[in-house]
Amino acid sequence: MTVLKVAYIPEHFSTPLFFAEQEKYYASKNLEIEFTPVPEGTGRLIALLNSNEVDIAIGLTEGFVADIAKGNEAYKVAATYVQSPLCWAISTGYNREDITKPEDLAGKKIGVSRIGSGSYIMSFVLGLQLKFPSPFFSDHPTCSNFKNLRESVNHTYEDKSKFSDAFMWEHFTSKKYYDNKEIKKIGEIYTPWPSWVITVRDSVLKNNYEDIKNFTDCVNKGVKHFLENPDKASSYIATNLDYSEEDAKAWLKTVKFNESLGQSEIDWEAVVNNTSKVLKTAGVLTESDEVIQNRLENGVIKKL
Repeated sequence: MTVLKVAYIPEHFSTPLFFAEQEKYYASKNLEIEFTPVPEGTGRLIALLNSNEVDIAIGLTEGFVADIAKGNEAYKVAATYVQSPLCWAISTGYNREDITKPEDLAGKKIGVSRIGSGSYIMSFVLGLQLKFPSPFFSDHPTCSNFKNLRESVNHTYEDKSKFSDAFMWEHFTSKKYYDNKEIKKIGEIYTPWPSWVITVRDSVLKNNYEDIKNFTDCVNKGVKHFLENPDKASSYIATNLDYSEEDAKAWLKTVKFNESLGQSEIDWEAVVNNTSKVLKTAGVLTESDEVIQNRLENGVIKKL
């Protein structure tokens, strides 16, 4: 039995991973999966890969592509997990009368989970889209997780240096806190790329290639089971994660998982070229196109 340590973000997107476990798909391939929940986001996933604490991490495309393009060779993008874009809600404190729309955020403080996370990178995409003067924002207080970010915009965070004016987080994860009037939504922005990818530490990929292939095949079966059982999916999300069943059902209508996971080539134009181009235009990537392209060609597997 091969043990693989898999880090994931405990949101609704993770459901097929656990359906694969429930249906014993991993066990059928002689795999034992040790799951590590990482609520802090993609920046923390990268740190776990760098420190060899996990073998596989599943997170946001932009965080991994940016990190690889900056020269990190510790892991590779192995497959697209979710093909649909991610809807990032833009939130501020519920009683913040000074901020009512995204255009109010020019020069303000944008809270992020970690530098390098999707919440950080998407702020630059927002500034680019809204044509904010450079630098787009005055600061990016790092708040580690979603709960701290909510406190940050409400100015209730114990560390006042972490106070912020707004932050960005996935829409359906945020919705519960709009409904209970903890935070308010002032806008939204979609990623201009497929939203989630599977990454694997380079040494694991070299030494356990067949196990990684088997893992992606099992996740693919988990996706199929997920799609064939929407009521079971929404019930699982409402029971095990921080969502209402109504919100889970609404999300199911918007998400498109990769149904040929590990079997088809990565859409290079959408996942790699488009993402890196936007990141460069937004100022997240600063080196030459040639250097960035070479790193991405080395760090993204076209097909497992």
